[in-house]
Amino acid sequence: MEIGKVPENILKRAVFKQIHHRRQEVFLYPGVGEDCSAMTVGQNEALVFSVDPITAAGSGMGTFAVHITANDIASSGAEPVGILLSILLPPRKREKYLRELMQEIETACKGLNIEIMGGHTEVTDAVNKPIITVTGVGKAEKGSVVSTAGLKPGDELVMTKWAGLEGTAIIAAEKRGQLEKTLPPELLDTAAAFTDYLSVVPEAKVAVNTGVSAMHDVTEGGIFGALWEMGEASGVGITADLMKIPIRQETIEVCEPFGINPYQMMSSGSMLIGCTNGNLLVENLKKAGIASAVIGRATDSNDRIVRSGEEIRFLEPAGSDELYKIYEKE
Repeated sequence: MEIGKVPENILKRAVFKQIHHRRQEVFLYPGVGEDCSAMTVGQNEALVFSVDPITAAGSGMGTFAVHITANDIASSGAEPVGILLSILLPPRKREKYLRELMQEIETACKGLNIEIMGGHTEVTDAVNKPIITVTGVGKAEKGSVVSTAGLKPGDELVMTKWAGLEGTAIIAAEKRGQLEKTLPPELLDTAAAFTDYLSVVPEAKVAVNTGVSAMHDVTEGGIFGALWEMGEASGVGITADLMKIPIRQETIEVCEPFGINPYQMMSSGSMLIGCTNGNLLVENLKKAGIASAVIGRATDSNDRIVRSGEEIRFLEPAGSDELYKIYEKE
């Protein structure tokens, strides 16, 4: 199998079809595009859980780890409460690295009012670079939990911030030496600082208060992958307009040398939201200082497409994320 997400057809056959035992407390189950699970803990209370590994990021991976998991929890309409960490380090790493990594994770957690609740730390020759796996815990009222699968025909699709956000920051940081040959330092500084926009916790709060049918944070596979996953999870068609998908010039510039399609690149920090009134949500997000745009709608067909003028692109399940192209020649 290729590096990246396991292909959807294999995921369905080898993973989901092997899960049979259920408990009555659990009411949000594994599925395509579903990043969280949820269970009741009282008459009206629910706990929400999510788990994510961080393997692609080098510098700043502790920050990425916290935000990506918190974003999953927030995308379910829940409040992130805490995380549990599994940190696997190769033998060559020193104590100083681990201490600084934990300081970075603690700083990110403090900014989101999240507690490090526990975890596991190990040095092993089974890995050749650090791997962080984060399990997130959130809380919500049972009736307010939002799934990726709630989209209905006619719902409008709102996207926050910009396509390729997370990948842009990673490329600018890890490939700066190469990119400085053709791009100005100021542009690379701005691109690397996209890490400041990684959290979708603020927009999730605005969206829930405005009223939504579905939410999904845009991660591996980029906005094209997120559109497919929300449509697949909900069993609806999707029509999106490429010209309405927000993207920064910095992203276009850092992707071009590697032949990367930014619409299929990691985009943590961006959220895809289904709702009945996209313009109202965009206005409420604007009041909160969050950029967003209505980029399409759900349909009652089986087609999931992106239009660009007269051209039509049929969406497919996300394959290997475009970001991995930066490592192909290493």
